[in-house]
Amino acid sequence: MGESRMIDTHAHIIDPARFPLANGPGYKPLPHEKGTSEEYCSVLDAHRVAHALLVQPSGYGYDNSALLDAMVRHPGRFKAIAVIDPETSESELASLARRGVVGVRFNLLSHRADALEGARAERFLARLRELDWFAQVFADDAQWLAVAPMLRRSRVKVLVDHFGVRNPADGLSQPGFAEVLAMGREGKAAVKLSAPFRLSRRPQDFADLDPFAEALIKAFGIEGCVWGSDWPFINFPRGFSYDAALLAAERWLSDLGERTMVMWSNPARLFGFSEPPPRVAP
Repeated sequence: MGESRMIDTHAHIIDPARFPLANGPGYKPLPHEKGTSEEYCSVLDAHRVAHALLVQPSGYGYDNSALLDAMVRHPGRFKAIAVIDPETSESELASLARRGVVGVRFNLLSHRADALEGARAERFLARLRELDWFAQVFADDAQWLAVAPMLRRSRVKVLVDHFGVRNPADGLSQPGFAEVLAMGREGKAAVKLSAPFRLSRRPQDFADLDPFAEALIKAFGIEGCVWGSDWPFINFPRGFSYDAALLAAERWLSDLGERTMVMWSNPARLFGFSEPPPRVAP
């Protein structure tokens, strides 16, 4: 890809030598599945990607030290989606906002399936709305069906992880995916066209995701879509590359103007990245 202005909206910092993984639920990366902030910046520079939205991986639980450290080490390059205990104080939330956190991830698959259940979650979403933060949700079909009503009631901004689908083989008629599309049409959500390698049964071209990408772009509008690599591609036995992540985007964004919106203008607007971007290597 020839664009020099791009923003990756889904990547993880995994640096267990400096920041040990948490006890409790969540995927614990294997020794070779690390990705330090320095390694990631080298990848971004090599691919002419200016900024990134870091996402707290489940293996770190509520300890956001690794991604907060990355933002300090590389000023202006990163924003972050953290994982935060709902009882966190107002002063701590304000501090996180000042440091570049723009939302909270609710990983219903590998961290806490009950994170969007009950009055405690309702109160937490209300606090996120007051901060103008995103609720980033990673869920399967049945979970989307269950949590969509609460997300609507909260009026929080929703950020949908990884196409909003887990099993493309079940088709477009999945009721949870219908809820995702409805949130897009309602205008209070954005969706990540990210990590197709985790979903597709056609790793050679991801063609089975074509109808999902088309439906999402229609429902969310091109202005409601962003792109993410899911670097460093952990828990994926066949491996994946950053080049392949960039090429996958071209399949659904063949128009250069639309691709520029999804890979630069939209995330810059949604997450508050400012121009000019940091200088990246040619």
